[in-house]
Amino acid sequence: MSNDDISETAKAVIRRNTEEVQSGGDYALYDKLFSDNFVDHTPQPGRTPDKAGALELYQTLRTAFPDFHAVIHWQAAEGNLVTTYKTYHGTHQGEFFGMAPTGREIQFETVDAMRVVDGKITEHWGVANLFSLMEQLGARTGTP
Repeated sequence: MSNDDISETAKAVIRRNTEEVQSGGDYALYDKLFSDNFVDHTPQPGRTPDKAGALELYQTLRTAFPDFHAVIHWQAAEGNLVTTYKTYHGTHQGEFFGMAPTGREIQFETVDAMRVVDGKITEHWGVANLFSLMEQLGARTGTP
């Protein structure tokens, strides 16, 4: 299998995670796409850096934002390491980080790098614009 084939296969796995698991809430597919030895090198606050912690984050986001979905702007891959730039969208209808629902529509950008080995996601590194998200929810009002 060529490096290009490996990259395209890995990108397809990451797209399925973004579109079907994160945006669609298909947690049975989550279990199939993520390795049991998955490591999140940049876990969100209060989450463990493993498969269970990532699933908990996904479920928390869908509970807080039931219409949570992502728009993938682009993906790039080098071998089995896929970088994705996307914008998440949703409406705040459930508790999120201790904040009561506001009914506000939100969007925030994220850049993720995920490694895929044997068709399963094994590692994650990511940066999300959570400052913007918290501003949109009214938790922060600009910079000091």
